[in-house]
Amino acid sequence: MPHDATPQEPFWRTVPLARMTPEQWESLCDGCGRCCLVKLEDEDTGEIAYTDIGCRLLDGETCRCTDYPNRQAQVPDCVRLTPEAVMTIGWLPPTCAYRLLDEGKDLPWWHPLVSGDPATVTAAGISVSGRTAGSEDAFGLMELIAHVVSWPTRWPRGAKARTAAAPRSRRKPAPDRPA
Repeated sequence: MPHDATPQEPFWRTVPLARMTPEQWESLCDGCGRCCLVKLEDEDTGEIAYTDIGCRLLDGETCRCTDYPNRQAQVPDCVRLTPEAVMTIGWLPPTCAYRLLDEGKDLPWWHPLVSGDPATVTAAGISVSGRTAGSEDAFGLMELIAHVVSWPTRWPRGAKARTAAAPRSRRKPAPDRPA
């Protein structure tokens, strides 16, 4: 690169979520599997609780959907993330790239687009790999309640330490999301 040339900013810093190509959009998913954990909603308060139980299509070791192209046909309550959905869903994990960018933050050091290595997601403690109790098909409703956990709603120690500040803010966090 010539000495007077400036490096090009990565697409996630310059392209709004709503204008990303399908390839850019899909590459934002770090493959952690946190959004594929079964969540329970309190009917009275609307509060969401994560469990350590995976969607029936989640491979708990690889953190990948076993039938991504057909997931919504097989799991009717599977939420397809879109820019509009990201702005309204209050249960996206705080480590989720879609949520971070929507809130005007940058991608963390362990995100594969930053690190260049998908293994950093697991190394940083973000991935659900090896942390799920099993598939939702193996549990009844009352058993799900016994598997409520808080770790998917938190940043693991050290995972946030090297997160850079975003160059610009897109919007403030929704009131129902923890800051």
